[in-house]
Amino acid sequence: MGEEGFSSDSALLYHRGVPSALVDASPWELPDQALTENRPLLPRHLKLHDLVGEDWKAADAVTGRRLVLGNADVRISYVAAGQPSPLYRNAIGDECVYVESGAATVETVFGVLTARQGDYVLLPRATTHRWVPTGSDPLRLYAIEANSHIAPPKRYLSRYGQLLEHAPYCERDLHGPGEPFLVEGTDVEVLVKHRGSRGVTGTRHVYPTHPFDVVGWDGCLYPYTFNVSDFEPITGRVHQPPPVHQVFEANNFVICNFVPRKVDYHPLAVPVPYYHSNVDSDEVMFYCGGDYEARKGSGIGQGSISLHPGGHSHGPQPGAVERSLGAEFFDELAVMVDTFRPLELGEGGIAAEDPAYAWSWAGRGPAR
Repeated sequence: MGEEGFSSDSALLYHRGVPSALVDASPWELPDQALTENRPLLPRHLKLHDLVGEDWKAADAVTGRRLVLGNADVRISYVAAGQPSPLYRNAIGDECVYVESGAATVETVFGVLTARQGDYVLLPRATTHRWVPTGSDPLRLYAIEANSHIAPPKRYLSRYGQLLEHAPYCERDLHGPGEPFLVEGTDVEVLVKHRGSRGVTGTRHVYPTHPFDVVGWDGCLYPYTFNVSDFEPITGRVHQPPPVHQVFEANNFVICNFVPRKVDYHPLAVPVPYYHSNVDSDEVMFYCGGDYEARKGSGIGQGSISLHPGGHSHGPQPGAVERSLGAEFFDELAVMVDTFRPLELGEGGIAAEDPAYAWSWAGRGPAR
């Protein structure tokens, strides 16, 4: 199993059966993948917890995903699940799934991962797996699906691929699967998300024997978890720009996280971000813990997304600068995705929108 035409990372998987053997195939109708452009151009607030009802107990982490935002490089979905998912693999790109709350085991062809609150679960393209929630609470997942590979930023790595000392995490923070996970079965279904002539589509494959038949593997390509609590924040005397918060990169987008940290310690520092316009990117912030100081008064809370599009400057809500003066520590947790192509709204994003957010800096909206 190799990336980039077997000229990049790869792994050797030792199967008991023939992984190419198929006995049936049929279309898999994906959840709604339609996207609507952000027009008129507006900052948006999406309340993802509004998408979750009591039916989460019957939902699973794959077929229950609701598309929130997307473009040609990345799709962001949200789901609350209570049931095991079908066997699934994404043949389009890597997935980085953030566990907002709850816990699960992620069974993969490489072995089993244990996923808990705060984990990023990194699943390489075409890794057959399924999600099995554990516990009585909903498993809330923020799924970032790439059309490419997702990896640590190159500036954190030596030329041989080792994480450098200045990186905010290291190899011991990455947790791969343990011993082989073998399952017996015949005529086993696997849902495959793949590329089609009109975009993202799906197929239901049936295998004569269970795909979890790998007795061993070796290599540098495998799924793993990384917990956000192991990210060591980079701080300074004055406000640090967003790249210091970066955790992963992919083609045409990056993933960052804002974690609890000591804030700017110059005696005249203003700890909250300055007003800024990221002219090349759309910025998506998922608020998943703590108390985000700069957004107080906007309606944003736990489970919210803010979308600040390129071409529109943004910054603290009115009064946030004054409230932040003298602060020494911010207790906040957020996952940020910055994209280099404009993001469009999925059906989940449209359903979860707070229409008042765009006017929250001015204090009034259009007179209609």
